[in-house]
Amino acid sequence: MAETKRRYFGTDGIRGVASVPPLDPETLVRLGKAVARTFLKQKGKHKILIGKDTRLSGYMIETSLAAGLTCMGADVLLVGPVPTPGVAYLTKSMRASAGIMISASHNAFEDNGIKIFAADGLKLPDSVELEIEAQLDPSSPAGEDLTKANAGPTSIGKATRIVDAIGRYTVFLKNTFPRELTLEGLRIGLDCANGAAYVVGPQMYTELGADVVARGVSPNGRNINAGFGSLYPEIVRKLIGEQNLNIGFSLDGDADRVIVVDEKGNILDGDMVLALCAIDLKERGLLKNSVVVATVMSNLGLERVLEPHGIRVDRANVGDRYVLERMLEIGAQIGGEQSGHTIFIDHMSTGDGLLTSLMVIAAVLRSGKPLSVLNSKFVKFPQKLININVARKPPLDSIDPIHQVITSKERELSTQGRLLVRYSGTENKVRVMVECESEDDCKRHAQDVASVIERELGTV
Repeated sequence: MAETKRRYFGTDGIRGVASVPPLDPETLVRLGKAVARTFLKQKGKHKILIGKDTRLSGYMIETSLAAGLTCMGADVLLVGPVPTPGVAYLTKSMRASAGIMISASHNAFEDNGIKIFAADGLKLPDSVELEIEAQLDPSSPAGEDLTKANAGPTSIGKATRIVDAIGRYTVFLKNTFPRELTLEGLRIGLDCANGAAYVVGPQMYTELGADVVARGVSPNGRNINAGFGSLYPEIVRKLIGEQNLNIGFSLDGDADRVIVVDEKGNILDGDMVLALCAIDLKERGLLKNSVVVATVMSNLGLERVLEPHGIRVDRANVGDRYVLERMLEIGAQIGGEQSGHTIFIDHMSTGDGLLTSLMVIAAVLRSGKPLSVLNSKFVKFPQKLININVARKPPLDSIDPIHQVITSKERELSTQGRLLVRYSGTENKVRVMVECESEDDCKRHAQDVASVIERELGTV
């Protein structure tokens, strides 16, 4: 039942191949109309903001969405290439009714996606996404109603390009960095993945006084994430070794996450960054409720390194929207994912790679110690992750062999490790993750579970 309801939206918006449904022009125009109708319930003129990364298909998607929005009477603000968190910030600061980000994050350029933010800069709750979905099927009652719902010729909206969007977002980011600290004399390596941060990233650091050595800043529409970005931190690691840099950052295509590299070339994932920043807040007496929100995928090492500081880890489902929901629910100030999304709720309502990089630098400068020293107490437990392609997604506990192997492995691991088996929210895959003290045991347990799932659900 749940699968048929969520036909378009996954854990992070709508994803797909450009020009193929649901990212074909016809569906996108309809999506624009559905978004307009959902957010234009109040009287008055409404503005919908649209940003994008550097994919070639962004032009087509942007134009199609704008057509659907304006034909319903909404005005559209086009901000061009800007990071996903930039859209969240601009939506709120420019008092738009909603914001739309066109991006497929770390995926290749052939893919694209759509993330929608409400007026407060928060990602949409499931209930609103389902309301939009209900209108996308032309044969449904809501869909039939939407087909007839165009605005009259005197009420059509207009689209305006906002030329200073990058400048506005840059000013916001710079203002999050403590005024008592300086980046003067700091040498930073930065990989922008030929994506949305290719302008704002180097600009922000340069204006704060740092010496920036940037890579992945020459997008051509097809090279986003192609050998650059958060999936390839060795680019920044190499820069640090060759040019004697103090620290490095690898962003993904829409710059809502970041992987950090210390001065010795050690790579810090999102769990390590979360620990570093949480300890910094705690030591300054600023960590609300002494809690951080991580996900079920976060490493056990996170809990172990935070325990001596009196910091508790609360786990949410995978997806930064679920991390944020849990943060708001329990009053947490910071949360994040192992993949590099880190949310600082006092500054931003979603993961922000550039903001996170500034918070890491601030923590390092305040400590007076190299980043490699600050991170040295984080002992990462071995993890094994296996992805299995599947043709369908029935409840896993409804298939006896799968249910039995999961139950057996959970009993065997007991308190010595963790097993997580879940469907991907964006792909037809089952993800099997095992975490324990022995790398060999991780591989064995994960493969045992994966073999059963592949036999029962795997594609040829």
